[in-house]
Amino acid sequence: MKQDKREIKLEIEKLKQSIEYHNRKYYVDARPEITDFEYDRLLKKLVQLESENPEFSTPDSPSQRVGGAPLKEFKTFEHKVQMLSMDNTYSADELREFDKRVRKALEKDLIDYYVEEKIDGVSIALIYKNGLLETAATRGDGRFGDDVTENIKTIRAVPLKVPSDGRKSGVTIPKIFEVRGEVYMPRPSFAKVNQEKENVGDEPFANPRNACAGSLKLLDPKVVAKRDLNIFIHGKGLWEGQHFPSHSALMLYLKELGFRIITNGKVCRGVEEVNRFIEEHKAEIGKLDYDIDGMVVKVDSFKEQEVLGVTSKSPRWMIAYKYPAERKETVLKDIQVQVGRTGVLTPVAILEPVELSGTTVSRASLHNHDEIERLDARIGDYVLVEKSGLIIPKVVAVVKEKRKKRLAKFVFPGRCPVCGGKVVSHEGEVALRCVNLGCAAQLKGRIKHYAQRAAMDIEGLGTALIEQLVDSKMTGDLADLYYLDIQKVENLERMGRKSAENLFTAIQASKKRPLARLIYALGIPDVGEHLGEVLAEHFDSLEDLMRAVNEELINIHEVGPVAADSIVDFFKQQGTREIISKLKKAGVDFSLKEKKSKALTGKTFVITGTLKNLSRQEAERLIKTAGGRVSSSVSKNADYLVLGEEPGSKFEKAQKLKIPVIGEDELKKLAGEER
Repeated sequence: MKQDKREIKLEIEKLKQSIEYHNRKYYVDARPEITDFEYDRLLKKLVQLESENPEFSTPDSPSQRVGGAPLKEFKTFEHKVQMLSMDNTYSADELREFDKRVRKALEKDLIDYYVEEKIDGVSIALIYKNGLLETAATRGDGRFGDDVTENIKTIRAVPLKVPSDGRKSGVTIPKIFEVRGEVYMPRPSFAKVNQEKENVGDEPFANPRNACAGSLKLLDPKVVAKRDLNIFIHGKGLWEGQHFPSHSALMLYLKELGFRIITNGKVCRGVEEVNRFIEEHKAEIGKLDYDIDGMVVKVDSFKEQEVLGVTSKSPRWMIAYKYPAERKETVLKDIQVQVGRTGVLTPVAILEPVELSGTTVSRASLHNHDEIERLDARIGDYVLVEKSGLIIPKVVAVVKEKRKKRLAKFVFPGRCPVCGGKVVSHEGEVALRCVNLGCAAQLKGRIKHYAQRAAMDIEGLGTALIEQLVDSKMTGDLADLYYLDIQKVENLERMGRKSAENLFTAIQASKKRPLARLIYALGIPDVGEHLGEVLAEHFDSLEDLMRAVNEELINIHEVGPVAADSIVDFFKQQGTREIISKLKKAGVDFSLKEKKSKALTGKTFVITGTLKNLSRQEAERLIKTAGGRVSSSVSKNADYLVLGEEPGSKFEKAQKLKIPVIGEDELKKLAGEER
């Protein structure tokens, strides 16, 4: 029986309310009530009904979060209330000086301050009209920013309509109001994005903040939607009606409306309590899944804020306490230029080992040749090293006053340091690339990529063995793996008959990997693991993909023009066609589709620590392929905690909540993985 329009409209409204309710439970409250599968089913049903009944599609619909058509450019947005910057302080004594100025201006002996984390992200303003998100804009210069509304809509923690949970909240909502916050990229998402960039030969982002800023500048919201950005709200801008006595009262109100406020914040009575809280919170930084670079201290009372006022650049009632990143001085012993599988030349600083943020650091990033020029880093220099986001070691400065003798200026190689091939810089890229497809370093990188677990999963084909296979000329391309001589392989260092037999068994097994993994394994520029799955769903075989033209590829959901060009160019190359011909002759399956298990459907897993045989990415893929869901935080809704070495606080929390703890072997059994 066909539904009438009134029933369809009612069903759409119920779906919208239900989806936004579950968005809030997952992204704001961190207490999910349904599985990813159930959530996706609700969203797909909504998208279907709206596409069939476009008259009922509205701007506040959760379907708007998946990303619309690419923009031509960002419009400029003028802030009605200027977005000011903050003054910074770096010590408890400087905070006491700030407090002294505040107390003197207010003629009070003790001030209530609101202290919260300073999120290391991108400042954003969200403007709501009649309860609906109308505009989202970057800070820009404080007066004018970019309208990035379509990109911000992809962040599920941002309410498209308030109250976001679709329930009667009983709170008054101003006709026009503006909230301000910080968009950021969580550390797991940053690792994932950088891995994807490396997989397709792009230069990785230096830190999560740069990755977030770069994502918000993308003109295609569909790409932004895949970057897993998140947001914390920490204040207000333009506000019509409804006044609050304090910042802490405003935060409670915004939380009730469905906004994700900074949870690690509190009211402190006087500056000494502020200093204690800041010092106590310092120990928690490493446990967070996002970067902070300090704490923000605000006078809590809005009346007192008004009395204090602002300067031309910053408020007098607020200051940022910056945690100094731990820096250590050491010697730059060497600069090694590595060559990746796509030919990118990457300089790495070889350092005199130094203890930094709890680990021994002997290598650090120098990013590219421009960074070496900027630092004027020379072999033999004393340098300062710190961990970006407390994770990635990098050289931040040269201690030039300690340069006692003339040191040779580092000259970036004009030819590939591995094969001596020509080095070029593509338009719009900082990176230099070796263009010799026969380069041994590139071949080693391509074989390593091809053999990895997420690709063709050739167990036993590690870095040391790949080095020997390429250096001994046993492999001249990927396909040569299937034509190896077992007797020659068993004579290699650390091999022997048994190891060689195991390797050959793994190589033979790789011929039956699903098409999606084969596409990813080939190392097509701009085609990562996810896009490999998208292409495998659209094409029946690798030959079909090889015949595809740009127009057909661009019409596939999630395939953009850059990726389409890369795919077409890749398969045009004579070298590529020769390799694929050899793969087919060797018996590699070009059309096998992946059978997804349902063994973990409805189950939620949290992973902590370092697993022995699986990377974090591989473990998450195993869970998701079997129908399970991965959560970044421990809650009573988690079904299992997967425990690795050196676990964090998640292990203790799981024990308190009596959540079953399993290892990676038990995870594989639950997922039904056959090895």
